[in-house]
Amino acid sequence: MKLPVCILAGGLGTRLGEHVRDTPKPLLDVAGEPFLLHQLRDLAACGARRVVLCVGFLGERIEARIGPERFGIEIAYVYDGPSLAGTAGAIRGALPVLGDAFLVLYGDTYLTVDYAAFERAFLAAGTLGMMAVLRNEGRWDRSNVVLEEGRVALYDKAGQDPRMLWIDYGLGAYRAQALDGGEGDLSAIQARLATVGEMAAFEATERFHEIGTPDALAETDAFLRRRGGTGASAG
Repeated sequence: MKLPVCILAGGLGTRLGEHVRDTPKPLLDVAGEPFLLHQLRDLAACGARRVVLCVGFLGERIEARIGPERFGIEIAYVYDGPSLAGTAGAIRGALPVLGDAFLVLYGDTYLTVDYAAFERAFLAAGTLGMMAVLRNEGRWDRSNVVLEEGRVALYDKAGQDPRMLWIDYGLGAYRAQALDGGEGDLSAIQARLATVGEMAAFEATERFHEIGTPDALAETDAFLRRRGGTGASAG
């Protein structure tokens, strides 16, 4: 892979309660090792060579545990400022190390997707952004994407339009120019790019897993154990 990957890992994880009192979400034990290692291992298998972690809450613990390199991936850390800047603000703060084009995913989501194929599709599309989408029809969460002719024609995080059969899969790619609008939340940038025809779409085929709630954490742990994620490479 040619582009760096930004992982948004600064959330407080308030829905997890005691699980994250002393442990940031990316370091929660999932299938025998910190969750972040599952993500990094998959990225490395797809050829990723550079990851930028946007960290906030207990970010120093993430850096101490993961270090500057894993599975052949160089890892840089960008810390949130004293006030919450939102997901878009966190990415904007990391632009000096991300450069002109990059992938973005969340530090609490496990995706079964070919990251290299996603990158190739983005570079070929020539748009300011690309969103991975999954045909959802309300199965795992409220659908929030209208897909037309290979592009995201409409995106609304709240999912208010009955034409929305697809859902944001939690993986994006952007040109730095896409962040020029000044929005605080990444979803607002996604909505704007969709409105002006600058958000290409990449169709994922397998459901996503996440660790944002105790039930979701248990489900993802079981899923990764079935896949053989036993923590043997945790280091």
